[in-house]
Amino acid sequence: MKLGKLAGKAKDMVDKRGGTESLKGDAQELKEIAGGKGSLKEKAKAAGQALKKPGAEEQASEHAPQPPASDKPETRPAGSGAAPPEQA
Repeated sequence: MKLGKLAGKAKDMVDKRGGTESLKGDAQELKEIAGGKGSLKEKAKAAGQALKKPGAEEQASEHAPQPPASDKPETRPAGSGAAPPEQA
């Protein structure tokens, strides 16, 4: 295989996983898994799961969980010390 063709395939794979930022995210996630607690078997399993989805996608879902969209205003239980939400 020629070097140019190999480089092209590598670029295609990086682009398919979300680009270089996603690749950096994957590397950071694997670093955290490797340095974390647990047995080698647990770390290998976690790393395999982490690589099933691109890094940017994983980081977005882990670090910024989105609350479910709701048409109703947020209400707090009585006695919580907070003022009730304003009604429009």
